[in-house]
Amino acid sequence: MAHLMTVQLLLLVMWMAECAQSRATRARTELLNVCMDAKHHKEKPGPEDNLHDQCSPWKTNSCCSTNTSQEAHKDISYLYRFNWNHCGTMTSECKRHFIQDTCLYECSPNLGPWIQQVDQSWRKERILDVPLCKEDC
Repeated sequence: MAHLMTVQLLLLVMWMAECAQSRATRARTELLNVCMDAKHHKEKPGPEDNLHDQCSPWKTNSCCSTNTSQEAHKDISYLYRFNWNHCGTMTSECKRHFIQDTCLYECSPNLGPWIQQVDQSWRKERILDVPLCKEDC
């Protein structure tokens, strides 16, 4: 009798571990191929053949539209009503860095692990604590 209970308990533990693992795997995969709920993001990622310049790496699967990718490259853009040169003329290298950052934010469908909910009028989600690459510093 004790042996039967031990076997049943062991099977129960194994089943619970399997359920937890599949739930964790499912949760991890739901973090990829998603778009943020924000002002200029598409509802679902998909191809955008005509993404502009620095946003083009996401053309096969993008959360941004062609128009958003074009606006990301303008000195004064409707995206955020922000002027890249608000502190004086930015060097081309510096501007390129910030445009790449904007393209990542607007176009990448793989930011799910860093998406957090917010209560703002212009977006419901944002990204926070995205790791930086060494070459960005």
